[in-house]
Amino acid sequence: MKYITIITLALVLIGSYGCKEAKNKTESTTDGPMEVISGTKNTESLTILMEPKSESEVRGEVTFTEDDNTVKMLAVFTGLSEGEHAIHLHEKADCSSDDGKSSGGHWNPTREPHGKWNDEGGYHKGDIGNFTADANGDATVEFSAGDEWCIGCEDERKNILNKAVIVHQGKDDFMSQPSGDAGARVSCSGIIK
Repeated sequence: MKYITIITLALVLIGSYGCKEAKNKTESTTDGPMEVISGTKNTESLTILMEPKSESEVRGEVTFTEDDNTVKMLAVFTGLSEGEHAIHLHEKADCSSDDGKSSGGHWNPTREPHGKWNDEGGYHKGDIGNFTADANGDATVEFSAGDEWCIGCEDERKNILNKAVIVHQGKDDFMSQPSGDAGARVSCSGIIK
């Protein structure tokens, strides 16, 4: 009987030690700040802040979301003049110059002529198009690139990382080469993780 009591006591002690160790390990892995990851394995999201260029006051926030190989863009702007403006992706994530020209020309990895997105005559991968700002200078742009863009993939004909978002003062005419004659670059941000 004494022997069974000793074995039982030993098992209880071993069990409680194991639970205490598991608790300590759990506590030690949650001591620091916790990062919450949302979405699924196939979803990625990146938000960038736009800064004014060419002495404008145009600011904004652009979010790119990739879900099952489809990239969508949602952009919200303030400080625009009322009317139509062009928005494009440019070839370099460099917004260091006052006029935004440090971002280079339109992103055009397939060497197509400038045009309207999905036009049979050709278009740049960065040719997003035009949008309209209201009387307060506010605008929201929703755009889907389908599977023609990706966020960080290895295909340089699709990868939008290290490119720039540019908002122009005027509208894109979709004909003038190589950029659509959209005027000054009034807001810029690099697409950087």
